[in-house]
Amino acid sequence: MEREIYCPTCEEEQTFWLAASTELHLGTKTKWRCSECEHGVVRIGEDVDTAAA
Repeated sequence: MEREIYCPTCEEEQTFWLAASTELHLGTKTKWRCSECEHGVVRIGEDVDTAAA
């Protein structure tokens, strides 16, 4: 799976690929990696998003 996410390292929207996915009691935890620089983003359900930090 791929998705467009703003990459703070590249300073623009980049294609991120799904690196891992795990079910938690808070929701699905997904780890995404930038296809250009390997910057990582973690999302847990709809509430936690390290890309927005």
